Amino acid sequence: MQVYFFILYFFTYGFLGWCTEVAFATTKQHKFVNRGFLNGPICPIYGVGVGVVVQFLAPVKENLVLLYVTSTILVTLIEWITGFLMDKIFHHKWWDYSSQPLNIGGYVCLVFSLVWGVACVFIVKVIHPLIHKGLSLLPAVAGIVLIAVLGAVLISDIYVTASGILKLNRRLEMMERIAVELRELSEKVGENIHENVMETMEVTEEIREKLEIATEDQKSRITDLKEKYRELAEHGTKVSNRLLKAFPKMESRKHKDILKELQMKILKK
Repeated sequence: MQVYFFILYFFTYGFLGWCTEVAFATTKQHKFVNRGFLNGPICPIYGVGVGVVVQFLAPVKENLVLLYVTSTILVTLIEWITGFLMDKIFHHKWWDYSSQPLNIGGYVCLVFSLVWGVACVFIVKVIHPLIHKGLSLLPAVAGIVLIAVLGAVLISDIYVTASGILKLNRRLEMMERIAVELRELSEKVGENIHENVMETMEVTEEIREKLEIATEDQKSRITDLKEKYRELAEHGTKVSNRLLKAFPKMESRKHKDILKELQMKILKK
């Protein structure tokens, strides 16, 4: 039954965490923003974090100091592991506490860890008894069916989101390559113009025409590349565009400047 209830806690607190994130973002930006990593109304990090706290710290819930300290340590560890793994797997840093004092790699910081500790104590002492009582009223068969359905939806959501991130990474890589080629072509065009000016009196008409043709070809290529770059910048997938809105502080490990450009375009819409 412990596993059964833990899974129910995961979905319950994952949903409540999503509601909290959305409410905070809506208050701050004055519009609805799906702040979850996934498309559905769930934040797995909240489900795991709070689920672990209420399930495994029940023996110390009567000792407020011990409950606070252990909760703070647990949720900080979970947040750090989550941020680190998501960074390494997807090559993006999804949130950044680098500007906060006493942070560890930008994944966690002391101020937010202390706040999470207070929140966990409040949840364990006030919120969770109500949640547990409500879930206990759910028939076991209905609970198992609910877990199966929500689990299938969650797995599908994870697949869709991961695919969207991989497409975003490919999009960033293509834009980076185009940007590099544009710089190289622009430099070549500049060099050709410079050579034409300096050597106008020294080259034959035939050579001059070849230089002009080469320059025009390069200019045409630049125009084509700029158009392709614009299309990539303006036409992303729904998943990638949603993630760019949901995580405005997200940083790409490989394409930092390109990602910032995309974020600015998306946030202006």
